[in-house]
Amino acid sequence: METSECQNRTAVTSLILLGFGNVEDLNVLLFLLFLVIYLVILSGNLLIVVLVMVDQHLHTPMYFFLANLSFLESCYTSAILPRMLASFVTRDKTISLLGCILQMHFFSTMAAAECYLLAVMSYDRYLAICKPLHYATLMNEKMCILLASISWIMGQFLITILTCLLSQLNFCNQYTIDHFFCDFTPIVRLSCSDTQVVETVAFITSSIGILPTFLITVASYVFIITTILRIPSITGRQKAFSTCSSHLTVVSIFYGSLTFVYVLPTTEKFKDLSKFFSILYTVLNPMANPFIYSLRNKEVRSSLRKTVCRFRGFSRIQKKLCMCD
Repeated sequence: METSECQNRTAVTSLILLGFGNVEDLNVLLFLLFLVIYLVILSGNLLIVVLVMVDQHLHTPMYFFLANLSFLESCYTSAILPRMLASFVTRDKTISLLGCILQMHFFSTMAAAECYLLAVMSYDRYLAICKPLHYATLMNEKMCILLASISWIMGQFLITILTCLLSQLNFCNQYTIDHFFCDFTPIVRLSCSDTQVVETVAFITSSIGILPTFLITVASYVFIITTILRIPSITGRQKAFSTCSSHLTVVSIFYGSLTFVYVLPTTEKFKDLSKFFSILYTVLNPMANPFIYSLRNKEVRSSLRKTVCRFRGFSRIQKKLCMCD
């Protein structure tokens, strides 16, 4: 009955992302703001990837996972911000249904992979602090590649299941999404099909993707903090905590904002607050991460200085060669 009723309605082929509401007067300002943020995200995160690749001192498990995280965050902000920037310029808020589902797929894949990657990074810090004598053996090159690969594959696998089910739904009548990007829940709510199966599978995949990784992260830091508190000297405790403080900050911001977005009631009262925390974990968190890791990490700062000095030295040599010619 429901299917035949849906067939009698006009099928929806494009959707409208309402974004931040009626802010046409602020389009130029918002375009410049988010353009700067996007450029900072790309330059900061890709700089970390390059530093890890070129500096031998950063060829360690911790920085290998950090490079993966930085590349991942560059990818998932690229699934959202270019489309948002285009809408500010063209004032066109429409997006095709297929484009909306693909945006949801790429963004959700990266977000799911980040949950696994953050758990892997927590486990890496656990081994480094709680099992220092076995660290080199347990976290060898093969294990690093395996754990990073599992993070990427699991993120892709879980979200592909959801995307396939989502693409089978019928969309008719409603076509506006009160958000600045295509997220899973707002898309499902627009469907005129029975969404019980999709929502059940979404709950299962979310449980597989978020709950185990969150528990691994929490358990790792419980053991880490317990071990650090047992260190007799203050200097030793500070040194041990400094190796994981950056990652703990990133994890806290990520899971904190994620909780506010997907746990708070989806009522009118919390709608604007949910958008704010969505911006926090999709845009501001990836922008802040390079600064958190570089400003609180001596090795990254040292590598950056060396790279800058090499570049300056290379530029001077080029200038001298040009003068000789």
